[in-house]
Amino acid sequence: MAANRARVVLAILPLLALVALVAVFATQMGRDTDFVPSALIDRPVPDFTLAPVEAHGQPGFSSADLAGNGVSVVNVFASWCIPCRDEHPFLMDLAQRGGTTLYGINYDDPAPNARAFLAELGNPYDAIGADRDRRVGIEWGVYGVPETFVVDNEGIITFKHVGPLSAESYETRLLPAIAAAR
Repeated sequence: MAANRARVVLAILPLLALVALVAVFATQMGRDTDFVPSALIDRPVPDFTLAPVEAHGQPGFSSADLAGNGVSVVNVFASWCIPCRDEHPFLMDLAQRGGTTLYGINYDDPAPNARAFLAELGNPYDAIGADRDRRVGIEWGVYGVPETFVVDNEGIITFKHVGPLSAESYETRLLPAIAAAR
């Protein structure tokens, strides 16, 4: 009798584990996966200096450039990043709108590849810094590319978007975040 009871329990355990997993997944459905909290929101940008990527003669940039110059958008990108290509038209649109300085952090990417990427798709950036060793990305809390930040006139990070910008996130998140930072 005890042996039968043990077999029943052993047969039920995997079923209970499966039910528990389904419950966990079901409770996570519908959550906003674009929202990744950042410890840097409402804090000054980390101190950094990035050398130029040498793209179209543009300068690199540093944390000093992000304070006292109005609202800035900082976009972390790489030529090897497929989603970076998907969001690029939104960055081009943002550059054409004007009123916001757009900085690029070229993440772990050889300069010739970055130059080819920008030559092919267009260059929306006012300045681009090369983060070859990913140190600056780590200081900014970058999970992966692309990521986009809004920095207010005082050099405070006010918004972070993880992943590629889409038409919806561009219109309903990024543009309102820029307006709020003004």
